[in-house]
Amino acid sequence: MIRDIFSFFLSETTKKRSEKIILSIAIASFVIHLILIFLVDSKLIYLESSLFDSPIAAIYTPFSFILLYEVYLVIYYLPKSITTYIGKQYEIITLIIIRRIFKDLSDLKLSSSWFEIKNDLQFTYDIIASIILFYLLYLFYRKSRKMQEVPLKIINSNIDSFITFKKAVATCLVPVLIIIAVYSFSNWISALINPEIMIGASFKNINNIFFDEFFTLLILVDVILLLASFYYTDKFHKVIRNSGFIISTILIRLSFSVSGLLNTVLIVGAIVFGLLILIIHNKFEEELNQNMI
Repeated sequence: MIRDIFSFFLSETTKKRSEKIILSIAIASFVIHLILIFLVDSKLIYLESSLFDSPIAAIYTPFSFILLYEVYLVIYYLPKSITTYIGKQYEIITLIIIRRIFKDLSDLKLSSSWFEIKNDLQFTYDIIASIILFYLLYLFYRKSRKMQEVPLKIINSNIDSFITFKKAVATCLVPVLIIIAVYSFSNWISALINPEIMIGASFKNINNIFFDEFFTLLILVDVILLLASFYYTDKFHKVIRNSGFIISTILIRLSFSVSGLLNTVLIVGAIVFGLLILIIHNKFEEELNQNMI
C-alpha cells in the first residue's frame, strides 16, 4: 500500500511530470502578474502590495513556483540521500533570498544615502549573501559526493527497513504540504483583497508565506528520523551529523522571525554549520574505512 502511494507521489515519472507542470504554471503566472501590474498602473484595479508597483517585481511570482518544485524535491530526496535532502533545504533558502532580491529591486532608491535606507541595505545584504550561499552549496555538494565515492565496508542489514520508513514519512508529507500550501496561498489572497482582515503575522512579510511552516515541519520530520535512526545505527559520528543537520534547519527556521542583517547572518550561519558538520563527519568515515583495510 505504502509502496503504491509512494510510487504515485514520488516516482521518477511523477517528478518529471511535476517539473513540466510547475514550469508551465510559472510561465503563466509571470504573464498574469505582468497583466495585473498593468491594470494597477492604469488605475483599473487596486491591490495593496508592492509586488504590483514595478514589472521587475513580476519575476517574484514564477520564482515562487520554482520554490514549490524545490519543496517537492526535498521530499523526493528524503528517502534517497540525507545530504541531498539537506542540500535541497539549503537550495530553497538560497532561492528565497534570490527571490527577495527581485522584489527589493523594485523598491530601490538610488541615492547618496544608500546605507541609511532600510530596503537598500537589505538588498546589499541579500546580494552578498546569495554569492556566499552559492559557494557554500558548491562546497556542501562537493563534500557530499566525495563521501559517496568512499566504498562502504559494512552494510547494515536493517538499512532497507530504514529506507522503507523514510519512504513512508515522505509519502505522508506530500498531502500535508499541499494542504499547507493551499491554506497559506488562499489566506494571502484574502489578505491581499481585504487588507483590513490581515489573517496572520506571517503575512506581514510575504517572503515568509508557507516557508516558515514548511521549515517547522521539516524540523519535526528530522527529529523523527533521528530517533528512528537509533534502531539502525549507534555510530557516534552519524548521530552527531543528523543532530547537526537538525540544528542547521532550526537556524534557518529562526531566520524567518527576524529581518535585516540578523536574518542574513542566521541563514549563512546555518549553512556554514551544516557544511562543517558534514566535513567532520566525512573525516570520521574516512578514518573508519582506513582502519578496516
